[in-house]
Amino acid sequence: MNFRVDVLHFFLRFSSPKFIKLEEMQKTLPFWFLIVFLTSPALHYSQDTGLLRGFITDSLSGEALVSANILLEGTRIGVAADLNGFFSIASIPANKTYTVKASFLGYESKRVNVRINPDKTTQIHIKLLPADVRLQTIEKIGERVKDKELNIGISRISVRELELMPKGVETDVMRTLQFMPGVQSTGDVSARYYVRGGGSDQNLVLLNGIPVYNPFHAMGLFSIIDPEMINAIEFYKGGFTAEFGERISSVLNMVTKNGNKNRFAGTSSLSFLTGKASVEGPIPGGSFIVTARKSLFDNILKKYIYKDAPFDFYDYSFKVNYNVNSDKRHSRILLFGFQSGDKLKNNSLNSNYHWNNNLYGLNWFQVWESPLYSETTVSLSNFDAKVEPVNVNALERKNKVSDLSLKMDFTLLFDSKDELKFGYNIKTINTSLYLETENKTKTDISDFGANITLFTKYRLLRLENLKGDFGVRVNAASLADNDYVLEPRLNLTYQLNPLWKIKAAWGIYTQDMVTFTNENEIIALFEPWITLPGYMKAPSAVHYIVGMDYDLSEYLSFNVEAYYKKMQNITELNKNKFSPADHDLVAGDGESYGWETQLQIKDFYGISALCSYSLSWAYKEIDNWLYYPRYDSRHTGKVMLGYDLGRNWNIGANWMISSGLPFTQIESYYNKFYFDNLNDGFFLFESYSPYTILGSKNLGRLPFYHRLDLNLTKKFKLYFSNIFFSIDVINVYDRKNIFYFERETGKKVNMLPFIPTASFKLEL
Repeated sequence: MNFRVDVLHFFLRFSSPKFIKLEEMQKTLPFWFLIVFLTSPALHYSQDTGLLRGFITDSLSGEALVSANILLEGTRIGVAADLNGFFSIASIPANKTYTVKASFLGYESKRVNVRINPDKTTQIHIKLLPADVRLQTIEKIGERVKDKELNIGISRISVRELELMPKGVETDVMRTLQFMPGVQSTGDVSARYYVRGGGSDQNLVLLNGIPVYNPFHAMGLFSIIDPEMINAIEFYKGGFTAEFGERISSVLNMVTKNGNKNRFAGTSSLSFLTGKASVEGPIPGGSFIVTARKSLFDNILKKYIYKDAPFDFYDYSFKVNYNVNSDKRHSRILLFGFQSGDKLKNNSLNSNYHWNNNLYGLNWFQVWESPLYSETTVSLSNFDAKVEPVNVNALERKNKVSDLSLKMDFTLLFDSKDELKFGYNIKTINTSLYLETENKTKTDISDFGANITLFTKYRLLRLENLKGDFGVRVNAASLADNDYVLEPRLNLTYQLNPLWKIKAAWGIYTQDMVTFTNENEIIALFEPWITLPGYMKAPSAVHYIVGMDYDLSEYLSFNVEAYYKKMQNITELNKNKFSPADHDLVAGDGESYGWETQLQIKDFYGISALCSYSLSWAYKEIDNWLYYPRYDSRHTGKVMLGYDLGRNWNIGANWMISSGLPFTQIESYYNKFYFDNLNDGFFLFESYSPYTILGSKNLGRLPFYHRLDLNLTKKFKLYFSNIFFSIDVINVYDRKNIFYFERETGKKVNMLPFIPTASFKLEL
């Protein structure tokens, strides 16, 4: 108990007026009193109990099985494994032998007998065998496990679900997100996504806990994350808890594979866009994996962007995993690296474009002998972009970001089943930006700063029907002028009965870094990151979310969520900058609200489906002008369908329909005189060009959008290898969805036409 008191004393000390504003302390006093109350000794059970913890992995590869179920048969006690495949169950009545059932969709369930001793920790490692190895039907999970995760606004995507989705040119993580309710895009040609009325720079993208500043290839057409290296994905659409910060709309948390611990293996694949390969295998005490991808053909990209753009991009990654196990402790050390690069040579764009991402991280996950585990990450994330003009009319632009971070998280398990999680993140940021505007004014900004945040949260798990997550994030040192030194957050879930569950979340969120985003650009060619200048306050948002889940059966679930998000100090480019002394950015406010409903079928006799509908509104107000952002769509319906035909045949279909996106209408033209060639004797007669006069910003609406994609995949077994062949069809019925109207001519440009593609994969 002395450890608990020391922890509370540490955070209460940092909450004194010496460190933060007194009014901020007063706002969150109820949170601190609640934590002290919940962790008091009088509330902890005194009966003889024990703790069970361990890992659940794939028996063939050793990969963690995220969200696998652990159940003590004959009881209602159970949990789901986390992103590390780790699970823990506290307060198990001792002096008994239990049958532990481990189950995961697509794997054979396994039962293990375990003896629980009083005041002792029992550690086990369960390995599940993939069901198709024995050519048996996948066992269905008949018992529901009450996951201790408070899952409001969370979507989990498995690697298997990614593989079954229609691929387009190839499987893409970011494009998969666009089929989640509450997520919008601005067209077929972009993998950028917008969550519940927030801008694209308000989405935090993490790869093994490391922030990725530009997660896109080819001007945003595809993500830099190769699905071949991903083991688990968590996507928070809002209401995320106190351990996550730095953005105000959403969090995409991706964990890569650790590599096969039992044997050497490899894959290679070829599509109409890229060639890629991976190698993995065991090392003494652990495993490794290396992946690589390279663009091969750029003709298919012309279907996406309607320009002659010779792209050249690549990405590669490596990960080394080392484990130290004992009866009472477990240590895992990970070394991770990732690099990507893009080159777009001049053709019709008058410039050469270059992008580079470099990520490196060292992670130490430690399960201690006491009911405590910790995770420490040291990481470096670099982003470098530049635009090289090749004629006098083009504009030079450069952007660099260097992010060096140290992050430590601790989780303490109580006898009452509750958890206390706390930690800190120390980050140094170095940014530089140079650009020229169309008015020929120049911006040259360099900045270096540090960000120090602390967080603590208490997870109320002891009650049978009521679960809670009470947390606060402390901005001890911020890169920007921040109105919110403290960011309190609250998540609640109440189980009405075995089938019905209601949920609610509230929280305050801030971010110190933004992008220079020009909303008038149809395809964003250059979106640089900067730390906010001194004249701007940090963007912030307040989330209000309520929802309801209904589990009709172990195969069928239904949920509804309603949200309201109020944003302040959101940034936009200053359209009225005419001299270097004028500010580059202006601040405004935003508001979004709506509701989403989703029906999901999980592997019911080979059928998997996700059907959703969302009704939403989004507004921005800049310089006292209220308008719809480009990604505001009122009605959106999405259907994802997959079916196992048997004999290793799978078919998938995606269909989406949405109301038209806002756009700025063209009102008229006039002949404008340009002083570009005064030495020409006929310049008075030849220096006129049509100039477009635009209407009110985003007041027009495009027609309804809808599109159907299909996918057919066949798996062949040949000796010691697996061969996958996939055929995909984009826009099956060749719907003419309007993308935009050319400003110079008013010509209508459509999105993707009917496109058949194919891919081939060899797995050794």
